[in-house]
Amino acid sequence: MNNPPNGGSNQEPPKIEFPCPDYPIKSMGTATASYREAVLNIMEVHAPGFDPAKVTVRDSSKGSFQSVTVFITATGVEQLQAIFDDLKKLSETKMVL
Repeated sequence: MNNPPNGGSNQEPPKIEFPCPDYPIKSMGTATASYREAVLNIMEVHAPGFDPAKVTVRDSSKGSFQSVTVFITATGVEQLQAIFDDLKKLSETKMVL
């Protein structure tokens, strides 16, 4: 039995089955007046029809940073990669999860 111990590098990440409803995308960046809108515009391009009522926006304790979480129906790896790439192009973005 050559199974790696828990946490071993041979573990595969969990498989995502597409389409995947309610897939969360979180983008964190510098809090500016236009950051939320820019994130939502990117999401509309790549995942039209997401529910704006499910969008959450949180400011950091000092108000310097902001996280925007959008739940989409993920249709494939290509879509997710395009979203991550476009979010990372925003000058305010610090991290995308």
